[in-house]
Amino acid sequence: MTRSSLPGVLAVTLTAVLWGTTGTAATFAPEAGPLAIGAAALGIGGILQAAIAVPELRRSRDALRPRRGLVLVGALAVFAYPLAFYSSMHLAGVAIGSVVSLASAPLASGALERLVEGKVLSRWWLLAAGLGITGGLLLCVSAFDEPTGDPWATLSGTALGLVAGASYALYSWVTHRLMSTGVSRAAAMGAVFGLGGTLLLPVLLLTGAPLLVSAPAALTAGYMALVPMFLGYLLFGYGLTRISASAATTITLVEPAVAAVLAVLIVGERLSIAGWAGLAVVSAALLVLALAPAHSRSAAHSRSSTRSRSSAQPQSPGDPQSPAQPEDLSPSASPSRGRTSPPGRAAPGRRARTSPGTG
Repeated sequence: MTRSSLPGVLAVTLTAVLWGTTGTAATFAPEAGPLAIGAAALGIGGILQAAIAVPELRRSRDALRPRRGLVLVGALAVFAYPLAFYSSMHLAGVAIGSVVSLASAPLASGALERLVEGKVLSRWWLLAAGLGITGGLLLCVSAFDEPTGDPWATLSGTALGLVAGASYALYSWVTHRLMSTGVSRAAAMGAVFGLGGTLLLPVLLLTGAPLLVSAPAALTAGYMALVPMFLGYLLFGYGLTRISASAATTITLVEPAVAAVLAVLIVGERLSIAGWAGLAVVSAALLVLALAPAHSRSAAHSRSSTRSRSSAQPQSPGDPQSPAQPEDLSPSASPSRGRTSPPGRAAPGRRARTSPGTG
């Protein structure tokens, strides 16, 4: 970890802490279902992101116009994420839903960067992702200390957790991609989350009435929209300007640990030995990622060597001049080049089924 990437790591870590409060917060609105909670949290939060980014969106119109397709892909991922995530917890239980969603995100993010951008993930990153997934599985195992209920509901919730993890990784990658092509942080976040939030409004209108039946429910919806989602994603967007999307999604594996502690201290849920072991392993994943590069140095060295050999070859007077190499904006670039790199949740423990859904 370089000095320039430290603010990004800290920003994404604080984001994960804020996101870790949403599962506990959702228990204060038992009247609302998972679709209402998800649509309120990221729908309102996303539109607020766009509202504060209006000046940047105007200035970045020319840069965003040829990337409309990319923005739409990111917005669809923003739309899918909260609906899948909160439904996953409602069906499979808080622990399984949150753990599957978060543990699958870094794998999906790494796969995107590998397949689309050709980046080679380092052994350090793979170790951090492996530790995070192992810790997540231990937290998931701890949930089976309680009766599991309907196995088909658990299976469906697990599948939705995978959808949530992939959606989260996708909109993180899209946002980072936009910023790496010259779109400002505010404009990239405002465009993707504003459009995604707008797509969530019809869902909120159809399902959100229970959020208005009591003051606690309304306050819960307001908190989730303004703090974990709005403020959280402001911090997350800042983090994506300093670290890669794969590094950011791996850092957010600290979120289930935060959620578990809140479940024990506030909700009164019990955590088994396997659960506490999972917390320790997830913390180790964060430490490994913070102390090691996100991508292999050998890949960066290989690209650097290739460029050096290419530039060293003499050109004949009749040869056209080679085009200038663009600045390397990838996370594996040397810190001296200026890195421009870049899943609310719930508390593991007893299965917290909603009535009709706590989110």
